Amino acid sequence: MRLFICSLLLVLTLAFPLSSIVKSAPPQTSDIEQYLINARFKQGETALLAKLQQNPNSDRDRFGLGVIQLMGGTERLMQSLYNYGLQQNYFTAFFPILRLPVPVNPKPQQITYEESRTILQNLLNDLDKVKTTLAPIKDNKVKLPLRIGLTRMDFNANGKLEANESFWKTFNQLTGQQATEKTVQGFAIAFDAGDVVWLKGYCNLLSAIAQTVLAHDGSKLFNSTAHLIFAKPQIPYPFLANGTGAFNWGGNIDISDIVAFIHLINLPVIEPQRMTAALQHLQTVTALSRESWKLILAETDNDREWLPNPKQKGVIPNAAVTQPMIDSWLSFLNETDALLTGKKLVPFWRKREIRGINLNKVFTKPQPFDLVLWVQGTAAAPYLEPGVLTDAATWQRLMQVFRGQFFQFAAWFN
Repeated sequence: MRLFICSLLLVLTLAFPLSSIVKSAPPQTSDIEQYLINARFKQGETALLAKLQQNPNSDRDRFGLGVIQLMGGTERLMQSLYNYGLQQNYFTAFFPILRLPVPVNPKPQQITYEESRTILQNLLNDLDKVKTTLAPIKDNKVKLPLRIGLTRMDFNANGKLEANESFWKTFNQLTGQQATEKTVQGFAIAFDAGDVVWLKGYCNLLSAIAQTVLAHDGSKLFNSTAHLIFAKPQIPYPFLANGTGAFNWGGNIDISDIVAFIHLINLPVIEPQRMTAALQHLQTVTALSRESWKLILAETDNDREWLPNPKQKGVIPNAAVTQPMIDSWLSFLNETDALLTGKKLVPFWRKREIRGINLNKVFTKPQPFDLVLWVQGTAAAPYLEPGVLTDAATWQRLMQVFRGQFFQFAAWFN
């Protein structure tokens, strides 16, 4: 779930302090930026669709439309979580999307399992819309400067924009940073063609996650643990929300609730075609990442780069990108493709077993997902086969080249 918000909010700078950004003079506010600053996503979408009808070849407007649609989808996600009374507790703190500063709803609505699936399906639909908008962009010189941190959203759907409903304040709450409005006023990113492809890749990655979740039936898990997440879940055990048992962990959480949560991650497959769709999304992610870096490496300017090549300076301080990093990343993509197609296998973690796991078949021939049995190993049995295992040296080089921060950079590189 973490990647939902990391991507949708476009605040991947969580690994890099905004307070250290080199301040520059605030750029002139553009028309697209105005829609973001004032949370007028529907109006912006309507206006840019009208402009594209007049000039279908304007990739700058098409890029802007995709960003506005993405932010509109993010606002809908936040409002859904508010509507159903997202809880803030020790349990939800483990899931970054659930750590979002959603205001406390004094009158939350009841939520059913099907309605929780609808939240994910709506997100998937919004991502599809963004991908459709961005797909026709062909101009390798397209550029869209934005002060993305000034974006605001009506988190609680009350029709008003309040002081804490801005990206930069959300960033501060999520990371403990102390960015100020003055800082983000001067923090403009000149998004370009490489970033268009980067955004398309991220939308596919989020779609893969959503499809994987929706492929499975989590109703039993919801019925026994939704009270940890939502204020008024419609479940057959109302006593769960009325107090804890003998093993209180703080708030309305009992340690037995956590044990039940892990125990019930035993999810039947109800829509196997979604697993195939998830695999296709993941393969699209690696293809788009290669395309993105090809465009980035060909750039000769040096203009407020979100993802810089080794000859450029990025907007994020102390986050230089080197050629060995890019080379290692491309090797990672090749290894990932080999795993997704089944040409290479994932090493099995039980001793004296030389076979590996065919990841391709995990998606194309899905079985019920049981977390405990996967950790133990028996759930992997249907996918074990002899073959070439993924090259451990590739993964070791990644950690070395990225100085032990591969996962932070991976969230940025996509």
